[in-house]
Amino acid sequence: MEHCDGENSAKRPNLSAAGGSDSEDRLSALPDDVLMHTLLKLLDVAVAARTSVLSSRWRRLWRLLPELNFPFPSDPQHIRLALTAHEAPALHRLSVDFIDATAESVAAWLPMAARRLSGDLLLINTAPHNETEDEAAEGGALELPCFESATSIHLELGYLGLAVPPLGEFAGLTDLFLAFIKLHGPCELGEAVSSLRCPSLQRLTVCDAWGMANFNIHSESLKQLKLIDLHQLQQLTVMTPALVHLCVSSCFSSSHNQPVANISAPKLVSLDWGDHYDPRFTQLGKMENLECLSPYPFLVFGRDESAHELNSSCVSLLQRFELIRSLSLTLIYVPQDIPNKQYLMEDIKRLPDLTHLTLYINPQGHSFGASVFHLLRMCTGVRNLVLKFYSTPHHPEAETLCPSGCVCHQPPNWKTEQLVLNRLQEVEIWNLRATEREAALVKRLFEWETVLQKMTVTFHWSVNKSTANKFWRMLRNFSRPGIRMLGRRVA
Repeated sequence: MEHCDGENSAKRPNLSAAGGSDSEDRLSALPDDVLMHTLLKLLDVAVAARTSVLSSRWRRLWRLLPELNFPFPSDPQHIRLALTAHEAPALHRLSVDFIDATAESVAAWLPMAARRLSGDLLLINTAPHNETEDEAAEGGALELPCFESATSIHLELGYLGLAVPPLGEFAGLTDLFLAFIKLHGPCELGEAVSSLRCPSLQRLTVCDAWGMANFNIHSESLKQLKLIDLHQLQQLTVMTPALVHLCVSSCFSSSHNQPVANISAPKLVSLDWGDHYDPRFTQLGKMENLECLSPYPFLVFGRDESAHELNSSCVSLLQRFELIRSLSLTLIYVPQDIPNKQYLMEDIKRLPDLTHLTLYINPQGHSFGASVFHLLRMCTGVRNLVLKFYSTPHHPEAETLCPSGCVCHQPPNWKTEQLVLNRLQEVEIWNLRATEREAALVKRLFEWETVLQKMTVTFHWSVNKSTANKFWRMLRNFSRPGIRMLGRRVA
């Protein structure tokens, strides 16, 4: 037995330092950068701090970490203590994930972080959703300190109040993301993010925010701006000579008064305007470099004049541009149980000259061939066509076909009228459900095209393999030789 133990001891790896005894700690003898890298991989400051008990060599290591991560659910008191003990010359990243934090608990440590941070701040507070205007006005506000050296700030505050600093410069800030916030005065957000205060800002996103009746930004550096669900917005002013991408969505839809927007972005390439548009009150300025356009969704059917008014936002924006490269358009089909529907596609009388067309279609059991035909005959020079079918989130599999007398079957000329798409080279179709109406449209596409090179079809996950294969063989029979056909099924 003693001999065997001796053999095993000889074969075991020696974890001690070379030439030293077994009591020596070879792990602690590793260089600082290796140990720091190991601690960073833990992604948890509290766990990293516990390594202090291993030996004196580890006692101060976690305090020198360039990144501090406090995973969900973080304790504000622990964050304050950790920042107080932190000894690294610079803090490159601070990540905090709360649950139902208060403005006071965050304010206890955030100014300390502002003085130290020279990189990214990620702060997420998970809390109940308060939607009403009265609720949005309640409660205290977190005063955001000036992060002079931070490069990226990402705040999801769970509808905490937020007051931006009236003074100070965010000199190094390039990316700012604000979501689920209630803005408080006296300083307006637009003033704080303009060039005088944020001279390096390139990307700004504000999502689901209260307290922004006016947003006025003047930025020489901004390249990307996304404004989504600004619930009380009345006036929007964007003066951004370097802006390339602009998204405005669901900011004016709940406004009781006529909102006013003035956009000056001469270098704009992509415009996603998912909101009401009235050229009398929305001035877009010169956009001679615009390539990609996504207007407000279009109602294919409606019952009264209000539907035409809603569609006027989409129609007016389409008429605003003569030439673009790519158009993305969402077609909304009303539920089948709404009576006295009228076909509204005739409201679209022309499209810009374009080469790429993407259509998002939620048919809700309706026929959609006439709608697609109506659009294609106004852009016969299209080269790339993408059809993306989608369903309502609550009923992803339900699709009961409408009766034969439904208005969606009118006008029927799309099934017989000739159309020449002599530049169409590539077609993509997403989320096919292998229905007869889809087959009818694809068959017509093959009859209209003359130079098609490739068609890619992706089946919806609810379509079983046997049905998908049968439908795929039918589509291949429709196509002419020389077209590259690619099919796949989402798992």
